[in-house]
This record gives sequence, C-alpha cells and structure tokens, in this order.
Amino acid sequence: MYYKFSGFSQKLTGSGLASVYSPQGLRPGVPAEAPAMVFATPTKLVSEAGPALEYLGANRVPDLQRLFQISDGTPVHLKRGVPDRLLYRTTMALTVGGALYCLVALYIAANPSKK
Repeated sequence: MYYKFSGFSQKLTGSGLASVYSPQGLRPGVPAEAPAMVFATPTKLVSEAGPALEYLGANRVPDLQRLFQISDGTPVHLKRGVPDRLLYRTTMALTVGGALYCLVALYIAANPSKK
C-alpha cells in the first residue's frame, strides 16, 4: 500500500503506485530545449589580460607590521592613535550606557506603579 498527502483533506490517504511517483505540482516530461547558458562568454586568464589588471594600491603590510610590533606598552587595539581611541571610547560608552539602561528597565519591570 502506498500513501500520499491529500491537499483536500490534509491527511495521508491510500494511493496507487503511479500517483505516488508523480508528486503534485511537478510537471512530467523533459523540457523541449536546453536553457541558454548564462555564462557563455570565454574566460580570460590574468596573464592574457595584460597590464590593465594591475593592482593600483601600495602594500602597507610591512608598515603595519612595524607599527604593531613596537614594544611601547600600548595595547594593540589602540596602536593606530586617535581613531582607535575614539572607537574604543565610543564602544565603552555605548556598552556602559546599555548596561545601565538594562538595569533601569529591570528595576522598572520589577517595581510596577501602584495605581
């Protein structure tokens, strides 16, 4: 005995072999023609592209390695100066403010007004 989900009664119902292997919503058969290829253009290798694909930026990795390896007692997350300090202090202020806001909301929820 084969079972199939009935869309009308929303239950499993007994079914024959042919209807079990033809699920609802799927069309039987094979498409008449193959779909068109989306990426049909040939691919160029980097060596074939020529000088048009050169990297235009400078390699800053050695400079940053020198900066971060200086032993001056400054934490790594503050090594780059004012932008790092500004980001760090903003993050700490938002964290402390959020924690205080959570405590105030918890206090208000724990002590409802008596009206």
